[in-house]
Amino acid sequence: MSGKILITGGSGLVGMRLSEMLIDLGYEVAHLSRNPDKITKYKAFKWDFKDDFIDDSAITYADYIIHLAGANVGDEKWTEDRKKEIYYSRVKGSDLLYRCLKESKHHVKALISASGISIYGNSGEQLVSEESTYADDFLADVCKVWEAGVWKINELGIRIVILRLGIVLSRNGGALPQMALPMKLMAGAPLGSGRQYMSWIHIDDLCRIFIKAMEDRQMEGVYNAVAPHPVTNKEFMQELSEVMHRPLVLPKVPAFAINFMFGEKSEVVLVSQRVSANKIMHTGFTFEYNYLKEALESLYGHDND
Repeated sequence: MSGKILITGGSGLVGMRLSEMLIDLGYEVAHLSRNPDKITKYKAFKWDFKDDFIDDSAITYADYIIHLAGANVGDEKWTEDRKKEIYYSRVKGSDLLYRCLKESKHHVKALISASGISIYGNSGEQLVSEESTYADDFLADVCKVWEAGVWKINELGIRIVILRLGIVLSRNGGALPQMALPMKLMAGAPLGSGRQYMSWIHIDDLCRIFIKAMEDRQMEGVYNAVAPHPVTNKEFMQELSEVMHRPLVLPKVPAFAINFMFGEKSEVVLVSQRVSANKIMHTGFTFEYNYLKEALESLYGHDND
């Protein structure tokens, strides 16, 4: 394959791995960055949605755009300022792309954007699909406004695919190292009731879904980017303890303690999200990591410490 891929949020967890995989497949990769001088491995164009600025040559460079940019939901406590940053980083980034695509001559064939399964809110044991109703909380609102901004780009005749990401499993960042650390310290435990469902995906499978969404012209619309077998938090921690050869020692960490530590952000770990992967599987996509155990073994199975 060949083609020029422009990635927003390319320096993040998914963007870095996706860039590597695209290069391996023969694509050219460039990042849109607020600090292009700091990016040495890839071609970089400057953009800054706070200043409404984008390098015009970025849009004319691209055959495809992969849109990952947005302030990290899990990084800091959710102060009012942080919530505004999470919200507006997604709104303004999408708006800026729309305006530039509308105003410039370009040859962009498709735009593939991230979103989140947070749009479904706390669904308990119910299996939710792309057609399920949306929640009415902060993270769901962030996803709704993010997707609406991206959908607007469809008006310009550009094919749009939106991938709703589950919990991305990687050793290099995201939730997994935070869950593995207490396990290494012999302090692993389920969180809250432990009965809440976690819809996860191995980072390599996620990147392969982004690549398929880009290459497969039949794909359009919204797809859940989750592995086919969600597990409860208790099952997740048990699998992780087995793979890491560390016992689960502590009783459950009670919900009030998590709320005390994380405030409103605690909903990220306490809500139950059992999300269906059927739609993406019907495109012919096959997961390399269908089950949690094989995903965790690929990431932590070779550790001897």
